[in-house]
Amino acid sequence: MLKMKNVVFVLGVCFVNLMMGQQVQGKAVYKSQRKMDFKIGSGQQATISEEQKAQIDARLMKQFQKTFVLNFDQNASIYKEEKSLTAPAGTPSNGLEVVVMGNGGGNDVLYKNMKEQRFVNKTEIMGKLFLIKDRLSAYDWQLTNETKSIGKYTCYKATYSREEEKVHMILENGEMTKKTNKETIVTTAWYTPEVPVNNGPEHYNGLPGLILEVVDGDLTIRCSEIILNPKEKGSINEPVKGKKVTQKAYREIMSKKTKEMIEKFKGRRDGERSVEMQM
Repeated sequence: MLKMKNVVFVLGVCFVNLMMGQQVQGKAVYKSQRKMDFKIGSGQQATISEEQKAQIDARLMKQFQKTFVLNFDQNASIYKEEKSLTAPAGTPSNGLEVVVMGNGGGNDVLYKNMKEQRFVNKTEIMGKLFLIKDRLSAYDWQLTNETKSIGKYTCYKATYSREEEKVHMILENGEMTKKTNKETIVTTAWYTPEVPVNNGPEHYNGLPGLILEVVDGDLTIRCSEIILNPKEKGSINEPVKGKKVTQKAYREIMSKKTKEMIEKFKGRRDGERSVEMQM
């Protein structure tokens, strides 16, 4: 335990010294991937082969592989998806559809103000623009002395555990069922004090150095490139367009939109198909 305290103390001193010695601005590129687990209804089992299932797995994996860019300085950041010219994956083969609500659109912009501990997320739901304004999450990170290299940077491991309620809406043979279960999710982050900002991808923050990798349940985010103090500095402007809501109000809106989506699926006649929606 004494060794762990020494490591944390040294990291804290290094972080403060670096913060005082220089003003860092930069750009970090992240690759994001989310695992998709879908269920096949009983009527579907006789009509889909293992080869077809593998094809669906591959297409879903490709659909949920994305690239994001974080432009940051000591006080704030902008995080958004890097546009791709590749056409969207579309509906998987054999008519099976998988819908994930609350996954965020490609036009989302996340602004974080580390100095004021708040964020603004510009997002869109079914054509309507929202500005989610709220406080940054306060993660109860557990620091460790475990290290690994990501690129040329030495990174330290930190973990955070939480209880989370998972809701799965399953449409099978024309009937909608709801499955809810609680899970313990362990978030693992790898951060480097060599880039002295307490920031990272998405909403992750609060560590003594830039977060380069996150594994959070079925989500993995990994930094592939860092450019410090570039000649052409990226803009960090707070989004201003959209209906202002809190994070709680946004979740309520998402819940309502999900129910509307479920009602639409109920009217479909292809009863042998199944759809699972995860919220």
